[in-house]
Amino acid sequence: MENKETLNTEEQENVQQPDNTVNESTTDIPAADNTSEEPVAETAEDQGVLSEFDKVSGELTDLKDKYLRLYADFENFRRRTAKEKVDLISNANEGLLVKLLPVLDDFERALKSAETSSDAEALKEGVQLIYNKFYKVLESKGVKSMESVGQAFNPDLHEAITQFPAPSDDLKGKVIDETEKGYFLNDKVIRFAKVILGA
Repeated sequence: MENKETLNTEEQENVQQPDNTVNESTTDIPAADNTSEEPVAETAEDQGVLSEFDKVSGELTDLKDKYLRLYADFENFRRRTAKEKVDLISNANEGLLVKLLPVLDDFERALKSAETSSDAEALKEGVQLIYNKFYKVLESKGVKSMESVGQAFNPDLHEAITQFPAPSDDLKGKVIDETEKGYFLNDKVIRFAKVILGA
């Protein structure tokens, strides 16, 4: 019995020893391999991430620079167009005024002539010539007078100031006289005709 017990304890010790050695050797080898491979893999991975980060941050810097340049260009364009618009509005009538200056000169000459001349017919002809010149300048800029007398009343063109009894039945509800002519500028009414209606 004692021999059996001794054998059993020896077998248990023998069985335990090989298991311990196998366990130690298996745990030692992978541990040594893991410590040598993992830092190398992490370092290569870290370098890849860092290079990708540098690349992306460089692209971001370039995009920010392009955005700032584009914004500055747009602001310059906006200021320039606003200035051009103000200049255009302030000088819009320059062409018309340059063409009207000779008419003004003609009026001044006619006034001087009227002071010294006693010929009323010559003065009348001179004023008629100046009127024709002035009207041609306005026509060249797109201004046209509207014909109102004898036309049916149109509130889009006429402004009725009063009514008088119509001289004939066919003039009832029509314009029988005008106190102020109406004018178009390129088919747009710029001044309504002030008219008298027949009742």
